[in-house]
Amino acid sequence: MVPKLGRVVAKLSAEVSSESNGRVSAILVNYNAADHLGRCLSSLENEGIKTTVVVDNGSTDGSREVVGRGSATWVETGANLGYGRAANLGSLDPAAASAEMLLVANPDVEVCPRAVSALVSALDADPALGIVGPRILNPDGSVYPSARTFPGLVDAIGHGFLGMVAPRNRFTRRYRLLDWDHRKPARVDWVSGACFLIRREVWDRLGGFDPAYFMYMEDVDLCWRARAAGYEVGYEPGAEVIHVQGVSAHRHPYRMLAAHHRSMWLFAKRTAAGPGKLALPLVGAGLAARLVAASAWHRFAPARLSSPEGPATGGPLSRPLP
Repeated sequence: MVPKLGRVVAKLSAEVSSESNGRVSAILVNYNAADHLGRCLSSLENEGIKTTVVVDNGSTDGSREVVGRGSATWVETGANLGYGRAANLGSLDPAAASAEMLLVANPDVEVCPRAVSALVSALDADPALGIVGPRILNPDGSVYPSARTFPGLVDAIGHGFLGMVAPRNRFTRRYRLLDWDHRKPARVDWVSGACFLIRREVWDRLGGFDPAYFMYMEDVDLCWRARAAGYEVGYEPGAEVIHVQGVSAHRHPYRMLAAHHRSMWLFAKRTAAGPGKLALPLVGAGLAARLVAASAWHRFAPARLSSPEGPATGGPLSRPLP
């Protein structure tokens, strides 16, 4: 009788999760990630996500055929619009129009069982939360530090340069919250755009991602604007996803490094206030020097680019550790 009761409870739990997750539409931005896209879509279907919009930025690897085998909606941009603009386009598709919440994710993310339900529950339990991110795991099971702080100038400079050669330095540890207990839910400054859940009303109020960021930092900017508008950003370790990282960024590494540093400069200009504005010339010079150093680092130690501790890691089109 006990095993039978367990199966009944599991079935009821799955039905409740499916009903809850039916309030969510998923937006995936794809760029030549066909090898991973199928697993991502299957994991979303298993979570009861009824609507998934795949926005493709000009893939040539058979991604469309992968999507065609399932029920996801395919949106073709015809060009590489960048991560933010493509995600915004996906959110406007009629298939996602009625969703109460949007799950924005990279196509090389595999959603673990009950992860979406945990994210939905986090938003339901705390009306102040506008955005919540899951615990992100690397394929080897290690924790990817996806919850971060908005670093001050000293930590930003220290992390920017020392992070390439000494990834456990004190500046990087503070910025990436490396000494923080990632097993506990918390409110944080920002969460990785590799996967997060956002209330539709918050997304619409903020206008989605800022399209000025072609790639990188659009997630930081979104969380910054959300907090400025009075919403909190949460981290929910009860939701886990596995993120491969670097699937598409390796195709154009130097272009990605340039985009990364341009986005950091844009974010610095937009968020500088008071005395911080006076430091902008120093920030600009520092970013230029860091771009040269990071490019040389990649040239002579290319494996570092795909390491979770490297200077510009990320999944398809996005998700660096800035």
